[in-house]
Amino acid sequence: MNDGTILLVEDSPDDVLFTLRAFERNQFSNEVVVAVDGEQALEYLLPADGREPLRPALILLDVNLPKIDGLEVLRRIRANSRTAGLPVVVLTTSREERDIVDSYRLGANSFVRKPVVFGEFVDATQALGMYWLLVNEPVPPWRGEG
Repeated sequence: MNDGTILLVEDSPDDVLFTLRAFERNQFSNEVVVAVDGEQALEYLLPADGREPLRPALILLDVNLPKIDGLEVLRRIRANSRTAGLPVVVLTTSREERDIVDSYRLGANSFVRKPVVFGEFVDATQALGMYWLLVNEPVPPWRGEG
């Protein structure tokens, strides 16, 4: 679809596999980088050691993560001028209304509940990929400090 990287922030190995299979089924050619917790996601996006940061075309972010939860990851992404414009789709099994409200309040571009049935999940990932990787016009890369 697009040569931009997708950052999948997901701690469940089963959900990672489920997502990667759905991407394959939809013939996404994008590289997928998996972060297994919020801390690792932030290390990719906002490295403290001078490494080049990852600039994904799309971040798929679970809410329930170890070390640093997804809502805190989202808050930090939006608080940093280098990552503030990156598209973040909260993709979670959470049914909590509070998670939906907090995700949007913190700047999520979309909130999607993971369908349990694989065929429905394939359809959902196709819609997400078509919009965020083909239709949406991303914010140009930020070139300043901080």
